[in-house]
Amino acid sequence: MSKEWTLKDIPSMAGKRIIVTGASNGIGWHTALELVRAGADVTIASRNEGKAADAARRILSAVPTATVRSDKLDLAHPDSVQSFAERQLALGTPLDILINNAGVMALPDRRESVDGHEMQFATNVLGPYRLTALLLPALLKSSSPRVVTVASGTHAMGGPVPIQDLDAKQGYKPIKTYAKTKLANILVAREFQRRAGDRLLSACSHPGAAKTNLFADTSKLMLLSVFAMYPLIQSAAAGAEPTLMVATSKDIKPGGYYGPGGFMRLRGHPAEDKTAPIADDIEAGRILVEQLEHMTGVKFEF
Repeated sequence: MSKEWTLKDIPSMAGKRIIVTGASNGIGWHTALELVRAGADVTIASRNEGKAADAARRILSAVPTATVRSDKLDLAHPDSVQSFAERQLALGTPLDILINNAGVMALPDRRESVDGHEMQFATNVLGPYRLTALLLPALLKSSSPRVVTVASGTHAMGGPVPIQDLDAKQGYKPIKTYAKTKLANILVAREFQRRAGDRLLSACSHPGAAKTNLFADTSKLMLLSVFAMYPLIQSAAAGAEPTLMVATSKDIKPGGYYGPGGFMRLRGHPAEDKTAPIADDIEAGRILVEQLEHMTGVKFEF
């Protein structure tokens, strides 16, 4: 891109139907807010129905003409993902953009989802994979569908590849486990793009260092890391900009990766970024998606 991207570059999104997961607060909420301001029909998907409804009310307060709704979605619960997808498909309308934003970060202890998977892996990888696969029929009804995956610079610590011990049964390390899920996000997004060809656009964003609610339930080491770089941490609104650029810019590359373009890629307006070499491993992406197919029983059906 030839110039610095800002919120002013968001085009009209009138007529676009968009789902943003984890948008009850933080980066997700600011993403939903700006998309609504641009005219989109936005669904806020969150595991907490009350918080999701309140988020929609706050957006309506800021943008009285907004078309915004909320719905329950717990990515770590397969039945919740299935029910949410069925409700969205029942609308019978195209889904133009799916933003896989929701996640958990460096949980201080190993927890399991209802179906026995490590919670970070269940929430950050299995859930978004299942949701994307189930919503694919609605995405393919759009003339220019797009799937945005929110990753993290920590993906560089997630190797080696192919990723091993997805459920962290061989030793749980909060930050390492989180990093593996973020590496997995990029590998899946790129394998999804390879399988889709030109039928949709799949790309990744990362917020750099931004203030989010993820710090409310994280390890002491992660909190210490955040404290150490606190002067560099930008607002949740600024952290949402890379996601908004990937969701709306005509210049996004298939399988691309975008984040803050400023100091150490931690802050600043968004720009194209580079992933760690491990995230470019095509074979690792193929193997991972095949594993997810086996675990969930759903596939990317084109």
